Amino acid sequence: MRIIGIDPGLRCLGWGVIEADGPRLRHIANGQILSGAGDLATRLLALHVQLTEVIARHAPDRAAVEQTFVNRDGAGTLKLGQARGIAMLVPAQAGLPVAEYAPNAVKKTVVGVGHAEKQQVDHMVRMQLPGCDPAGPDAADALAIAICHAFHAQTAGRLAQAIGVAS
Repeated sequence: MRIIGIDPGLRCLGWGVIEADGPRLRHIANGQILSGAGDLATRLLALHVQLTEVIARHAPDRAAVEQTFVNRDGAGTLKLGQARGIAMLVPAQAGLPVAEYAPNAVKKTVVGVGHAEKQQVDHMVRMQLPGCDPAGPDAADALAIAICHAFHAQTAGRLAQAIGVAS
């Protein structure tokens, strides 16, 4: 299973692609997409075009996107939500199923602690994907989102198999 993890951001959108073969994970690629300057519509278009290219280049068969948390800056949260819309739209346009994970769920799955710091996430991503060198913190977060999805997909598969056997 090839998974793209996406960490939505309006200025910088992180992405990471991994392959999961049972419990084995392998790093494929990662990066950060910068939206550049300009009005909101132009920046969203830049995210869309670049993320479309990443998906075409790496051909994932599943996508996972981090959910947005609401903070005190309502306008900032709304703009982030629009970038998240692009992060969900592009994989859906490519025909990929898109899963969503809360930031704390990603951190708990990858680090073991729901309120882990960015450095801890980066460290555990490097441990779980030997030879991986994230392009930056947003790329490390995106790889963590992909790892989280791989874990949850495996668990769901085992559960479905167990229920099917028990029936």
